[in-house]
Amino acid sequence: MSTEPTLRIRDFALRHRAAVGVVWLLVLLLGGAAAVAGLGRLDQSFTASGGPGHRANQAIQERYGNGAAVAPLVAVASWPAATDVRTAETAGRFADAVRRAAGPGARTVSFAGTGDEGFLGADGRTVYALVYPGAGKPDLAGLAAVEAAAGTLRAGLRSALPAVRVEVTGVLPLQHDSAVAGPGPAVLAVKAGCALGLLVLLVLAFRSPLGASAPLLLAGVTSVGGLVLVEAVARFTEISFIVVYLVPVTALVLAVHRWAQPPGTAGRSAVAAGAAGAAACAVLAVFPAAFLRSVGVAGLAVWAVGTAASLTLAPVLGSLATRTTRPSRLSRLSRLSRPSPTAPTADTARTAGTAATARTTGTAGATGAAQRRGGRRTRALPAAVGLALLVLLAGAATQLRVGNPEAHALVAGGPARDGLDRLAAAGVPSGVLNPLEVLVPAGTDAAAVAARAARVPGVLLAAAPAAAEWRRDGSAVVVVVPEEEPMTAAGAATVTALRSALSGGTAALPVGGSGVVDRDLVDGVYGLLPFAVPAAALAAFLALAALTSAGAAVRAVSGALLAAVAAAGALTVLWQWGPPDTGAVTGWVPLVVGAFAFCVSLDRSAASAAGGPWWAGPVAAGAGALAVLAVGIGPQVELALLVSGFAMAALFDALAGGHRTPPGSPARPTYRSSFQLV
Repeated sequence: MSTEPTLRIRDFALRHRAAVGVVWLLVLLLGGAAAVAGLGRLDQSFTASGGPGHRANQAIQERYGNGAAVAPLVAVASWPAATDVRTAETAGRFADAVRRAAGPGARTVSFAGTGDEGFLGADGRTVYALVYPGAGKPDLAGLAAVEAAAGTLRAGLRSALPAVRVEVTGVLPLQHDSAVAGPGPAVLAVKAGCALGLLVLLVLAFRSPLGASAPLLLAGVTSVGGLVLVEAVARFTEISFIVVYLVPVTALVLAVHRWAQPPGTAGRSAVAAGAAGAAACAVLAVFPAAFLRSVGVAGLAVWAVGTAASLTLAPVLGSLATRTTRPSRLSRLSRLSRPSPTAPTADTARTAGTAATARTTGTAGATGAAQRRGGRRTRALPAAVGLALLVLLAGAATQLRVGNPEAHALVAGGPARDGLDRLAAAGVPSGVLNPLEVLVPAGTDAAAVAARAARVPGVLLAAAPAAAEWRRDGSAVVVVVPEEEPMTAAGAATVTALRSALSGGTAALPVGGSGVVDRDLVDGVYGLLPFAVPAAALAAFLALAALTSAGAAVRAVSGALLAAVAAAGALTVLWQWGPPDTGAVTGWVPLVVGAFAFCVSLDRSAASAAGGPWWAGPVAAGAGALAVLAVGIGPQVELALLVSGFAMAALFDALAGGHRTPPGSPARPTYRSSFQLV
């Protein structure tokens, strides 16, 4: 797209600034109400659909009404040392107490109903039971119901067994305890500091209340408009709730970055980056995986609405800002970084004709060339170090293990953690938190299936409960408890081996349960990335090359890809290998973080190629990092994973933008700059 169409759009917006402002105000207000009302259309299960585990979980959920993809509660009881937990009286008393406390519609299984000593601790006095509450689906409402059932179960057991130490744990109670723990004073101070830092950064960058609030307004209309479009698409196809996290953060960074562009480059860079980003996201949207489709649709909506706002609303806000404020320090630096249109050139020096003028010009040119060579040498080492760091992080991304974080990393303390610690002290492995369920069809011997599953390496126990809640319309559910959690290498191997062991005969038996969700995510989503990522990158390159140049397109797309992969590698180093030791990274988080890193890096590169100011990228990335830290930092591990990924992706982009000088510009000043604030 040439410069003239973007100028015509800008001029039209300026001539009709009142109408343009009213339209975007309606988008913000009415669209905001519609977006909130339409959140229910988004899939809230956070599970990969279409895989064999998903189909098995659907079948179990439809027939039995609970369990399946929702991890059960684990009731743990430690009896006095003199008690024989194997006796029918003791085992039956515990099983009856669990059944009554679990309430109607629940499925429970323990030593009493199976005789399997896998339900007993090695200390000889600890027993546990698996409890699938009567209500609970793999969506936000269903998970909340299971979390509430944990408190009811805990209270009921302690009332029924006053002489026994009783705890209730499980994946959902552990996550719930981390969420309700709340941030401490230190974390609250950090959140407040990040929020204040965001405001200070915007004020210093744009030097007026309107200048600082304008990018926030642009981000608001982009977020609202993008969510409305995504929810409209969700009427026709499955769109995951993860878009709620991706859209506003991406919109904020793009808005700040584009607001910082001078009028001469804003339109060109917005159209070029918007076309490239939209092309890449459109390719992702056609792949047959809900998470990839969701990321693609969300990115496409942000690029479309953001570009429209940049071409229409931004000029209107800019015209208002120029009336009320003087140019900012960063704007002055931006002007200083571009050659003056009245500066003498080599041609005018030669046509001047005098030897003295020629000698003066030659001396100045030599001095300038020497300064530029010195500047390049000065920047070469930091750039090389930064590139090496990104490459190393990209290598670390190949070791990424996706799945729910291991149980020990979910929360440091609380009632659910007490139950987990009690299991560990009794020698019970943590794999009991994520059991598998095998749906046995009518006419098949469930006990024989359980015996076959029990022989699989890595299986702690396999049982076919005879209680009525485990049998329905001739079918049965066999519960299989692995020794290791499914996100670990050993746990994943157990799931694979179990599926293989149960695949003989006329048809493979459906293997579901919370332990197969991670495997479906790896096979169904990450297995498509070797095809989806190159296709999206090629689409972005073709769109950008058509609007700029092939060289600029190669640099922009390759840098965006490196930023996306490096962000995933940073999650691996920080969480999987670092002190938190989560063992795995929540499966959808690297997808969202990678898409965010790709989009913001692509936008910054396109703006830089169009001649935008060098400081725009660092300021925008810094604003995004501060915003997500101010909102999301806290004790909840999965949210902390997402927030840290956004922040690190923004930091990498700030560093990349800070070391990039537009062609033809002198070395930028290194003092009193916004980059130091970032």
